[in-house]
Amino acid sequence: MAHKPQTQKRQSGVRHRDGAVQSPDASIAAVSQGRIGNGALVGGLALLTLLVVFLDVRAGNDLRVVPLLVVVPALASVYCSLRQTIWVAVWITTIVVGFRAGADGTFWDFVFGIGFAVLACALGVAACAARIRHATEMARLRSAAVTLQRQILRPLPVVTDHVFAYGLYEPIEEDRFVGGDIYEVVESPHGTRVIIGDVQGKGLAAIGAGFAAIAAFREAAIREPTLTGVVQALEDAVVRHNEFSVQTGEAERFVTALVLGFDESGRVEAVNCGHLPPRLLHDGRTSAVTLHRTSVPLGLAGLSREARGAESFDFPPDATLLVVTDGVTEARDATGAFYPLDERVAAWAGHGPRELLDALHVDLEEFSGGVRRDDVAALALRRAPAAPR
Repeated sequence: MAHKPQTQKRQSGVRHRDGAVQSPDASIAAVSQGRIGNGALVGGLALLTLLVVFLDVRAGNDLRVVPLLVVVPALASVYCSLRQTIWVAVWITTIVVGFRAGADGTFWDFVFGIGFAVLACALGVAACAARIRHATEMARLRSAAVTLQRQILRPLPVVTDHVFAYGLYEPIEEDRFVGGDIYEVVESPHGTRVIIGDVQGKGLAAIGAGFAAIAAFREAAIREPTLTGVVQALEDAVVRHNEFSVQTGEAERFVTALVLGFDESGRVEAVNCGHLPPRLLHDGRTSAVTLHRTSVPLGLAGLSREARGAESFDFPPDATLLVVTDGVTEARDATGAFYPLDERVAAWAGHGPRELLDALHVDLEEFSGGVRRDDVAALALRRAPAAPR
């Protein structure tokens, strides 16, 4: 029996630009932490207090500068934790009260001066609490959306009797930019079926449409003897999902997808539903696989008179097949130029599947400066070695 590499258990978290993975609980806890360290805060506050006191003493009774310190808690509420902001508010209140007590003026000057200082400091603390509460809610929403995506899509790599499937998946984290990139690898009695796709639009509704397509693929890949039958089941599932979406007030969506079939032969069967063509890396060369029968995306078959058809191409045993979503090809650099996928992949033609995806990930981050506008999904597929007889 052919040796299969062990799959790695993936953490359910968010991959940051530096490659580290942060769990949803950690990302939620991070929003309540201050962006200024305690040492830096104490040192900065002490210097500011000394400076203001010095200016107040030099100005004398003509201009009182110390009361201006009441704006400090408001500034702290933006950058500090709630505990730090409370500490700053107490410190400023103490300084202002001390100077007011030793200053000349009527009783009501003292009362109003102290009252204003306490009110300003209290508002700073309240603003900090409101900021942290809002940031925590947003972090929970982001974590829920990203975790939902990661639960829908199985961890990679996936190993079957026909292919080794390695993958790169980077969901975007901003609330309104949660996308719907999908992929799946299913081993069936008819061979191994693979799908990679991209749902139109973003947000939780896009994730719902992606889940409908994934669920239909997992069932049809095992049930349907032909790849076109699998695609027809996906079409029906997306259409049904759109009908339900209209009833609930959501917009209809389509799904671009590339569906591949692998068996014991040296060829790959493909049905392209408006998706990017795969890239084949073999013998130190890279080429885009030409698919002549590209059809409309899933959910739009009713707008086309042509039935979807399958076609096949060679897939040598030591070759790597790279399939990506448009989050890769439409990534932009600082000048607005698109990511030159074919040019970059040509330099990695001798890499293995895992090394290829690692190089793609690092280069894509450097090219875009870490600024992503869409999900990134890529699969690197290599034919499994034949089992010895």
